[in-house]
Formats: sequence, structure tokens, C-alpha cells
Amino acid sequence: MQALLDVILPVFLVIGFGYVAAWRGWFGEAAVDGVMGFTQNFAFPCLLFRAISTMDLDSALNLSLYVSFYTGSVAGFLAGLFGARLIFRRPWEDSVAIGFCGLFSNSLLLGVPITERAYGADALEANFAIVAVHAPICYGIGLTVMELIRAHGANPLEKAKSILTAIFRNGLILGIVLGFAFNITGLPTPTVAGDALDLIGRAALPAALFALGGILFRYRPEGDMATIAMICAISLILHPTVTYGLGRAFGLSTDQLRSAVLTASMAPGVNTYIFANLYGVARRVAASALLLATALSIGTIWVWLAILP
Repeated sequence: MQALLDVILPVFLVIGFGYVAAWRGWFGEAAVDGVMGFTQNFAFPCLLFRAISTMDLDSALNLSLYVSFYTGSVAGFLAGLFGARLIFRRPWEDSVAIGFCGLFSNSLLLGVPITERAYGADALEANFAIVAVHAPICYGIGLTVMELIRAHGANPLEKAKSILTAIFRNGLILGIVLGFAFNITGLPTPTVAGDALDLIGRAALPAALFALGGILFRYRPEGDMATIAMICAISLILHPTVTYGLGRAFGLSTDQLRSAVLTASMAPGVNTYIFANLYGVARRVAASALLLATALSIGTIWVWLAILP
């Protein structure tokens, strides 16, 4: 019960404040989009740059950590893809978008603040190691499979170019790439610039959680409940279970296991709806699953916190 009160509920209360503000009309759609745009295009890139540029890469970039987490992630993608296609008879393009919901957990907006509240800021190294490659790997898989399905004889080089452009055309990737560049080359960040980046980065988590509440208000669970339930089960149970089993088998450290499993146990991220909307497929399912899984994760995260050492 203490974990629920001290770790989980404060995070979801901030989301709830954003939801209520949007519901009551105190915070309009343009304002919500503006705050989320600030966090995703500026605040989080600054946070990631500072975290990655000072990270101990030898300990953080652990192959066992990545195999444990991303095996679970890919298992979620395949379960969603073939479940949607074979069980619910969805078109292939819909099925890819539904699979993407099982692939892309909310590693940044929920995974980082939950881990920080549970175990402290010093326990976030493995979180940032996962986040550093999360978007490239997940978008790489999702976009590649979708573009292959939609290719219909198109030039493979043009498709590859469009996939790479889509992956690297955002501020998060820029922050990650610059962070690695500064880390590997040993370039120092001037103190004044570092302090300014830290100020912006500290705004990322509370602002993003509040904006996430406003975004969730737009999505109403409706129809396709069996498909939505499948996505929730994949995201909240399958992915963290696979990650936990492999993490124990590979002997991950306690901090690595905590970060990997908690990140895996998060609901689908907002990017799952963005991906579905990009291709105009399964948007209602993605939006409804995002809302319902986020609500259900209050209970499942509590369970995982009790299981983890």
C-alpha cells in the first residue's frame, strides 16, 4: 500500500490534474499540444542530452539489459500483430499499428518518473540507456514492417530513405545523438550552458505528465474492446514478464532489473497513437488502448513493485 501512495499515485495525480483541466475547459487543446510540444521537442531532449553525455557507457550500455527488455518488446509486437490478424481478422496495416501498441511502452513519460519515485534519481541510469535507443529501435521495427507491407513494388532505396528520415526527424533523437557525441569525444559542456539545460530538463517530467492527462481526455474507449483488452494484456503483463524472466536469467543487477521491468510494465506510449494516426489505421483502437492501459497500469505497476527486489 505504501508503494501505491508514495510512488504511483503522485505521478497519476499529476496526469489526473491535466485530465480534469482539459475536461473542465481550463486548459484548451492548443495549450495541451503546446506543453507536450515543449516537453518532447525541447525539455526531454535537454534531459536526455545531459543524462547521456555524462553516462558511464561501459556500465550503462549492457547487452543483457537490451536483450531482456527488447526481446519482451518484440514479443509484444509479434503478439499484437498476429493476434490482430489471425484472431480478430484485422487488415495487415491495422495489425501492424496494433502490434506497435505492444512494442512501444511509455518509457519516458511514465517509466522515468515511476522509477525515480520508487528508487531515487541515482537509479535511472538503466532507464536512460533504454530510452536512448527506444525510439530508433521501435520506430525502426514499426516503420520498416509497415512500409514493407505498403511497398507494392516501390523502390527499396526510397523506402529506406523515408524510414530513416521518419526516425531521425525529431528533437528526442537529436538530443540522444548529441549526448552520445559529447560522451564519446569527451567534449565538456560549459557550466553556464549545462545549468541552463538542467533548468529546462527539470521541467520535462511534471509538464509532460500534466500534458499527458490533457491528451488522454481526448480519447474515449469505444468499440473493439476485445482487441483493446489484448493490447492491455500484452503491454502490462507479457512484456514485463518476458523482461523479468530474461533479466533474472542473465543476472542483471538489481538496479538494471528494476529499471528494465518497470519500463516494460508501462502502458503504451503516446507515440502508439501518433504511429496509427500517421498511417490512418487503427486509430480508435490505439487511442482507447492508450487510455485504458494507462488507467489499469496503476494496479499492475503496484504488483511489479511488490515483485521486484
